[in-house]
Amino acid sequence: MASQTPMEDAMRSKITTALNPTTLEIHNDSHLHSHHKAMAGSTSQETHFRVVITSEAFKAKMQPARHRMVYALLKEEMAMEGGIHALQLRTRTVEEERRQAEKEREEKGEPVASASVETA
Repeated sequence: MASQTPMEDAMRSKITTALNPTTLEIHNDSHLHSHHKAMAGSTSQETHFRVVITSEAFKAKMQPARHRMVYALLKEEMAMEGGIHALQLRTRTVEEERRQAEKEREEKGEPVASASVETA
């Protein structure tokens, strides 16, 4: 039986192989955009995606370079008829993800583990 989500499957495979992410979330938001003029006549149900990727492959790279890495991986899927029309990316390193989680816990008033310093 053919996959019901071939575009998402291809994205997941390529990103996983190339970037070895610790976090990979792929959200298909195509249904939110099906009424747009640009989508008139399109039968694809996989055109608009939000993707969250956490990978050490992004270390020491600015956001534009990280996004170019992902766009290069998905070049074929973006070029094909009925392929990816819009791609929203959130790219982080493991350290950036950890800091973001700490910040969110602080904002909620939850205790945040801090680095302990031993004294002699």
